[in-house]
Amino acid sequence: MPFVTVPELKAQLNIDHDLDDALLSHQIEAAEAHVASFIGSPLTDPLPAAIRQAVLMLAAYWYETRETAQAGGAPYAVPFGVHDLLQPHRVWVV
Repeated sequence: MPFVTVPELKAQLNIDHDLDDALLSHQIEAAEAHVASFIGSPLTDPLPAAIRQAVLMLAAYWYETRETAQAGGAPYAVPFGVHDLLQPHRVWVV
């Protein structure tokens, strides 16, 4: 079960229709998987605000930028600030 909901992501994106709910759900699942992989541990409930914000930012970015290459601008795999939000929650193995 996702930690971030489709209505939360729709609010982040200012979307007021249901046409893309399946795609938004997929973006949330992919973003949560990326975040869990980056921090090195599974996500837990309740989700800290910084992690929730990172998931929302990443899912919104992937919804708005659906291609890996982009003309006229620098393509980014992860939007600016996501890793900064996640860094304090990262599990370091040395």
